[in-house]
Amino acid sequence: QVQLVESGGGSVQPGGSLRLACAVSGDTITNYCMGWFRQAPGKEREGVARIDTRRDTTYYADSVKGRFTISQESAKNTIYLQMNLLKPEDTAMYYCASERYWACSGDYMRHSDWRYWGQGTQVTVSS
Repeated sequence: QVQLVESGGGSVQPGGSLRLACAVSGDTITNYCMGWFRQAPGKEREGVARIDTRRDTTYYADSVKGRFTISQESAKNTIYLQMNLLKPEDTAMYYCASERYWACSGDYMRHSDWRYWGQGTQVTVSS
């Protein structure tokens, strides 16, 4: 059973940075497409970024392009989300997710397509 544990959330001022980490156990990340989603109160869970761990190719939602970077560290079985130039609208619970490689196809990220989820880590951007 794949288990995902997020860390690194917190409170930051607009324009600041945070780095989220997702530690994976039960299998190796190179067997999966790995992604980050977020959910703000009253809103649907939305895909933020994903990485094809075999090809090291990435996808980003338009709202975070140029500000967020997803990466992997296979030696630690961990993926990261570096978030720069944070805005108040980035405030949300951030979730790590994994699914087989087919989830890394298509120009979208639909939360119902992903099977394994972490518990989430809160990110709050406020002055």
